[in-house]
Amino acid sequence: MQVNRVKAILVGGLLLSSTGCGAILGDQGVFRDSSEDYKKAVETPSVILPAGTESVPLRDIYVIPEIDDKFLSQGDFEVPKPVPLSAGNGTEVVRLQKLGDDSWALISLAPGQVWPQVRNFMAASGMQIVHADARAGVMESNWLTVEGQPLASRFQFRMEQGVQRETSELHVLQMQQTGTVSAWPAKSDDPDQAAEMLRAIAQFLADSADSAPVSMIAEQGIAASGKISMQEAPNGYTFLRLELPFNRAWASLGRALEKSSFEITDRDRSNGTYYIRFLEGGAEDEDGWWGDFWDSADDETLFDEVLVVFLKALPTGTTMTITIQPQDVSVPFGKRKAQELLSLIKGNIN
Repeated sequence: MQVNRVKAILVGGLLLSSTGCGAILGDQGVFRDSSEDYKKAVETPSVILPAGTESVPLRDIYVIPEIDDKFLSQGDFEVPKPVPLSAGNGTEVVRLQKLGDDSWALISLAPGQVWPQVRNFMAASGMQIVHADARAGVMESNWLTVEGQPLASRFQFRMEQGVQRETSELHVLQMQQTGTVSAWPAKSDDPDQAAEMLRAIAQFLADSADSAPVSMIAEQGIAASGKISMQEAPNGYTFLRLELPFNRAWASLGRALEKSSFEITDRDRSNGTYYIRFLEGGAEDEDGWWGDFWDSADDETLFDEVLVVFLKALPTGTTMTITIQPQDVSVPFGKRKAQELLSLIKGNIN
């Protein structure tokens, strides 16, 4: 075998040395230069279709539709500055939030990723799933004997779409086995047990977020578009639409304003009004986004001006609108400026 291999190498070497490089790279070689071949192309007659055949001109298979963007200004305008990357939920995957007696876990994952992780948590904890509805985002456990507790308990895990896109909210409801139990209570029978279970599953989700699979049923059933959007009213002003009840919307808006480099100088909860002023420290970095935002004569006038943010409830009671304007109506404040400020606030509401 080794002798035959040596012979083959020797024969190949003799072939190359006897034929020369021209047989490889020349005009008649294997790897000849074909870059000029197009000059030798021969014009062929046009194709004639048979009688009775309709000629259809070539066109795009997927036609790009016209977009009616109401947020585009007419005529000459400046391209708006991008919203800073710092706006949003930050880098934390799971955060526990509390408002009054309600608490929940805010998760930086889509609902379709949270659902299978909750199932994994229940399996790892030895809990049996007695009811699961992926489209409704609800999973319920069997009755469990909790150490140190005289009564058995069961838990309901409810997943919802978060305020921002690609986020989820996880709520835990606890029930005690007291006689005949047919329906879940509006609030947990033992809030401490519910809070402890929420902390445990939040830690599990934080530890396993990198390997989260996806449930397509839960992804399709639980809305994934977020609960906040920027819209334009028929009379032309821009506003944020927020799908939250007033109490939570009011608290979320207050936190968002503080995260958005504003100082809250006054507030009127009964009228849903925040009075804010831009923090001058936010413009110290001349290369930052705020340094670019306040770069014109009209913008500079807003430094010392009080802006008013209005939170109003629509008739449904669970949908809010957010608008912003200077307290002094004589201060120049165009639609583009309102859109930029609302975009910044929007990225910090959760």
